[in-house]
Amino acid sequence: MDGTVLVADDDRTIRTVLTQALTRAGCKVHATSSLQTLLRWVGEGKGDLVITDVVMPDGNGLTALPEIAKLRPGLPVIVISAQNSIVTAIRAAEAAAFDYLPKPFDLPDLMKRAARGLAGGTAEAKVTPTPDQPAPGQIQGPIIGQSPVMQALYKILARVMSTDLPLMVLGESGTGKSLVARALHDLSDRNGGTFVTVQAEDLDRADGFLLLAGRAQGGTLLIENPADFDTATQGRLAQALDRLEGAVPGAPPRLISTGGPGAEAAIRPDLFYRLAGMTLTVPPLRYRPEDLAALAAHLLARAAAAGLPARTLSPEAAAGLGAHGWPGNVRELDNLMRRLALTATGPAITRAELDAALGPNGSAAAGTDGERLSESVARHLQRYFARHGGALPPPGLYDRILREIEAPLIDIALDATGGNQARCADLLGINRNTLRKKITDLDMRVTRRRKLM
Repeated sequence: MDGTVLVADDDRTIRTVLTQALTRAGCKVHATSSLQTLLRWVGEGKGDLVITDVVMPDGNGLTALPEIAKLRPGLPVIVISAQNSIVTAIRAAEAAAFDYLPKPFDLPDLMKRAARGLAGGTAEAKVTPTPDQPAPGQIQGPIIGQSPVMQALYKILARVMSTDLPLMVLGESGTGKSLVARALHDLSDRNGGTFVTVQAEDLDRADGFLLLAGRAQGGTLLIENPADFDTATQGRLAQALDRLEGAVPGAPPRLISTGGPGAEAAIRPDLFYRLAGMTLTVPPLRYRPEDLAALAAHLLARAAAAGLPARTLSPEAAAGLGAHGWPGNVRELDNLMRRLALTATGPAITRAELDAALGPNGSAAAGTDGERLSESVARHLQRYFARHGGALPPPGLYDRILREIEAPLIDIALDATGGNQARCADLLGINRNTLRKKITDLDMRVTRRRKLM
């Protein structure tokens, strides 16, 4: 690499590491703990690349980006931040940052991005600035985390935030699909409009959907789980979508829908392609174990704000939570944190209290209090039938249910065996060739060492 890099971070260790790495790579480096010093250097014409933290003793690196752009148009800025939330990622994109990395970052990865910035490479896609964005505390749920899968999700959200493209948000139950949809609205330029949710019963009337779309004009229309709608309801929805643009005065709403695993197979093709201009997937917690402690702390703070006793996780409990093979998702983790907030004996939840709440088989983490699998499946099937009122679900229910159970079973078993298909087949008690055929039929992607993702 060749060029001068300006580094601004209040952490002396980070400044030292970056200075040494960039110097070895052939760069000149000016490092400071002051945002004002950084701005002075930029104004003096120094630097070919800026690497800056967000929270500084004398200012905010994100809010300083417009001033840097004014002083030196085109100067690439890489933002690094310990505030690993969707809000930080989106605001970095809006402020035209060249790139954004969460802390702790991978040094070789940062060096590659720095090299691309110095070479005049392509910056990350920008989104249109949005007015009156909510503060980070207003975005609740699973939309925080520094894991690679969450950072990848943030970047996709930044790119599609203020487009008109219909989006389908996919993910397992409890991962927070509706919260992601809400964040897409709240952080976009449609946040001045209304956010309206559509469910199957809203489509019983011929004009029901269009009435809701009228309420959401200029805003967002969330269609929850259209895969659970019966065939006739899906047909009415497809027809209503065809009439949407001319039937709603003013700007039509942006369409966002949600779905679980296998949603595409359960939605009529004519409806699916109207709803899924693009699909994005919210990862389950087992794919981001490094986020568990931070997410648990967030949920405990939210529980305290709702009136439950204020608690924190002790370091030992946080380590135990990370070591636990978490079978549930954010909803189950929220239930566990609320329970611990009530039952813990001190301000810090101990490892023993966590282990007791999880139980010998981790049943509490699944939020079922010892409920057998057959009882849990029966409960979900009863809810599924109830959604159809007096009508029956679409034909083919047997194969559809088996597929929805089979896919996560194989996926979790592959994850537990590090992607080793021979060990996975042995764990499941099936022939290896049978496992390979099921992986192909279910269109599953298999990689080695999946737990390291």
